[in-house]
Amino acid sequence: MSNERLFLDIHAIQTLPPSNVNRDDSGSPKTAQYGGVQRARVSSQSWKKAMRDYFIQSGRETVGTRTKDVVGYVADEISKIDPSFSTEETEKLAVDVIKKAGIKLDKDNKAKALFFMGKHQAQALAQAAIDHEESSEVLQNILKENPEIDIALFGRMVADDPSLNEDASAQVAHAISTHAVQTEYDYYTAMDDRSEEDNAGAGMLGTIEYNSSTLYRYANVAVHEFEKQLGSVEKTVDALKLFIEAFSNSMPTGKINTFANETLPQTLMITLRSDRPVSLVGAFETPVRSTSGYVEESTKRLFRELGKVEKFVQKPILTLYVTTTSLDEQVEGKEVPDLAALLSGLDEVKSLLG
Repeated sequence: MSNERLFLDIHAIQTLPPSNVNRDDSGSPKTAQYGGVQRARVSSQSWKKAMRDYFIQSGRETVGTRTKDVVGYVADEISKIDPSFSTEETEKLAVDVIKKAGIKLDKDNKAKALFFMGKHQAQALAQAAIDHEESSEVLQNILKENPEIDIALFGRMVADDPSLNEDASAQVAHAISTHAVQTEYDYYTAMDDRSEEDNAGAGMLGTIEYNSSTLYRYANVAVHEFEKQLGSVEKTVDALKLFIEAFSNSMPTGKINTFANETLPQTLMITLRSDRPVSLVGAFETPVRSTSGYVEESTKRLFRELGKVEKFVQKPILTLYVTTTSLDEQVEGKEVPDLAALLSGLDEVKSLLG
């Protein structure tokens, strides 16, 4: 590897119309205090779930399965390898191999906590069960090798056995609005189609909370660590492209049928750095104030902040961006016409890793 450390930063400015994509325990849109005002917030967990769903829907990569039913998962793979085993035999083999691998099971043969397992790992465990592998070290290595891209990116924590932990190579920030927001309320009623003609009342009524916002979104990937996890430069670059595409095009599904908030970023920027990852959220510590939209000013602030942080960190090796906003000032980086061109530009990672 020519660069011992290589970090990919991804930044986006994205507007959401009235929506409630990520709710708190009371059903209200999540918020945060930043820069002395209330901001709209979408949690990192919410958007990571949307990104994992995008991985699956794309059909280009298999992803891990997060489940307590690890016995059933491995037993299914045993049946696929050797259909001659009965249901009882596959479950017994699966229980035995999972316990030897260090995953704690309860009395119902369910994992005590959700466990994140890749398909290749489940298949390898299934074969080990058929082969009556006795070595716990060998079985634990199966759970550490060949992680699916979402396990490598987002990590895995196993409280009962930290040796099975998988360090995340990616970080995804909570998205926050670049400006102050106020929560609003939609009062709705529903009519009973079979109500009496002289009944003027509603069959149901209620309220839904929502807000609208222009969000700053940020994520990064420690590319050098990601490449170690996947074991291939080619696979790493392909996975990074899918990660960026999913970051750009995915959307959390909270109340999406109610609000149809199917938006895309207005600005997407990536940088490659050899020193450390850098969020540009400081550009919005002073909230944007406007009566004519937030996207243009938010985008300008984003690029200004990119230059400002060079007082503390090295200049990026590569900066690419695509935007729908007209920029009337000189900015760093290379503008590309669309997302496809931006992803193609990421091929430079191959020479940096090679």
